[in-house]
Amino acid sequence: MTAPLLAVDALQVAYHRVAVALHGVSLRVMPQTIVALLGNNGAGKTTTLRAISGFIGLDDARVVAGSIRFAGRRIDGEPPHATAARGIVLVPERDKVFPNLTVAENLAVASSARAGAAVRRDLEALVFQFFPALAQLRPRLAGLLSGGERQMLALGSAIVCNPELLLVDELSLGLAPVVVEELTQRLSDIRRQLGITILLVEQNAGVALTIADYGYLLESGRVALEGEAAQLRGRREIQQAYLGQASGEERRSYRALRRAPGVERPNGRT
Repeated sequence: MTAPLLAVDALQVAYHRVAVALHGVSLRVMPQTIVALLGNNGAGKTTTLRAISGFIGLDDARVVAGSIRFAGRRIDGEPPHATAARGIVLVPERDKVFPNLTVAENLAVASSARAGAAVRRDLEALVFQFFPALAQLRPRLAGLLSGGERQMLALGSAIVCNPELLLVDELSLGLAPVVVEELTQRLSDIRRQLGITILLVEQNAGVALTIADYGYLLESGRVALEGEAAQLRGRREIQQAYLGQASGEERRSYRALRRAPGVERPNGRT
């Protein structure tokens, strides 16, 4: 049986040493798959990504229980430069690019010991194949790019680092549907052509479950549901709570919908 590339077990994270944000989160990411991490604001999605990437220490937070293993080795508590050297690259929700640098300069300053000069040249050429619009914008300051172009540049900067695991936080946030559709297709192409494993954090379940192989739903720092992406798309309570199909009713959380009369209880984690 193939071992997971990333294994998170019973992870607990506390902010300022007292406020617990994750309550025993466990998940698996198999090699060369796309896994979606879903949930509303405050569910713990970004905290999970930052714990995996090592950036959580910058938020005055730390792992207080559980473990994170990448390629079989424990990495919880490692700093960002150590996780990056292992091949884990984060595309954050905020501060995606250097606004005072050009597109070309943003790609040039993205660094990783995993990518030598020749590999970087090849990867940069692939960036412009995946995102042709960026090729025409090489001399433009990143601060003058549209939201979609910034997201393309952020993904491109991650690619030139030669990642094995790409962590993408809120790909669709604030972007027009047509732009989101293009970006999700590019993520699928990146996975297929480069063999990169992707953990995608999204509020928009419709976007994430379209390209994901597997999904986890977080609520209040816990895994409320998990399963194959196609199965999650078909669940009535997921459609109502996260896919905008509540028939005019106020959207409720997945847990609230589970308790509603007539809703089948899942066999997965609660």
